Amino acid sequence: MTETKYTYQQLFDFATQLFGKIGCSPADARTAGKVLLSADLRGVDSHGIARLSGYIRLWKAGRVNANPAINIIHQSPSTAVVDADAALGLVSAPYAMQLAMEKARTAGTGWVSVQNSNHFGIAGIHAMMALEEDMIGIAMTNASPLVAPTFSTERLLGTNPIAVAIPAGKQAAFVADMATTTAANGKLEILQRKNMSAPFGWIQDKDGKVSTNQHEVKNGGALLPLGGTREQGSHKGYALGSIVDIFSAILSGANYGPWVPPFVSFLPVAEDLPGKGIGHFFGAMRIDAFRPAEDFKKNMDQWIERFRNAKTIEGEECVLIPGDIERDMEQERMKNGIPLLAAVVKDISELAIEYDTDIKFN
Repeated sequence: MTETKYTYQQLFDFATQLFGKIGCSPADARTAGKVLLSADLRGVDSHGIARLSGYIRLWKAGRVNANPAINIIHQSPSTAVVDADAALGLVSAPYAMQLAMEKARTAGTGWVSVQNSNHFGIAGIHAMMALEEDMIGIAMTNASPLVAPTFSTERLLGTNPIAVAIPAGKQAAFVADMATTTAANGKLEILQRKNMSAPFGWIQDKDGKVSTNQHEVKNGGALLPLGGTREQGSHKGYALGSIVDIFSAILSGANYGPWVPPFVSFLPVAEDLPGKGIGHFFGAMRIDAFRPAEDFKKNMDQWIERFRNAKTIEGEECVLIPGDIERDMEQERMKNGIPLLAAVVKDISELAIEYDTDIKFN
């Protein structure tokens, strides 16, 4: 499928302008643009500029508040609950992570749950905020119910990602960012755009049988928890996704399980919801609350170097550390541009015309 490359600055400026057009403050528009484009830079194309039209449609449907009054509704010295006032998750998540870091500065660790929010982009970019202050960052969110628990034909959980960012010394940080499903829904969307079949273990049909039809979820099927099948450990992925749902939503007062509002604006939001919006959970842990930061980072360097130099299977050059691929991709794309599929270019071209942005796409 045809791809066209655009510079990071082009796409960032476009996204920032568009968020401003719907009413975001200049600061919030820049924050949202930065978080959105971080996905494209890091190679998570499913969560970057390709999702921009989805956020705009949610705003049109009245489900996103472009000018929110985000506030703390409960707190202790090390914890807080934030009401995002239906903000873009791209805005509320950095706010909440910053609050977790502020708590950690004084209490050693900080923990913040968020209610009444929306899709927050890639989890990793929020967890990585903590790296700048020698903290370990944790970020997770629940999401639209597209996942069937092990042995179920019902969709009760989201892809519910978990991200953990850990600083090192001379070595680059350890950054794990993963869905608790075998594959994120965005990867399925990419396969649909490319008209490619899904690998075995990604999805099941409406009767619970494993399928490779990339459109199966639209036909009543479901994504599978990490592991794919029971024999391959899907019960573990189911448990991880459940933990994210509980930490993000039941702890904050957001919606959970099958009641999480869908990301797509054309699907109705369920009635008699148990909470508000979707939920997130963030943690920040100050290294020196446990031991001297320099000692910790020295040991992290040793850990990374040992794993990277492990004896490899035939055909592989080295063992990768979580975050390696994304960091290399960010450097390459910042230098050579971000490739967009023709379908995505068409999508953002229409947005550029509709909202009369300065940047147009041919």
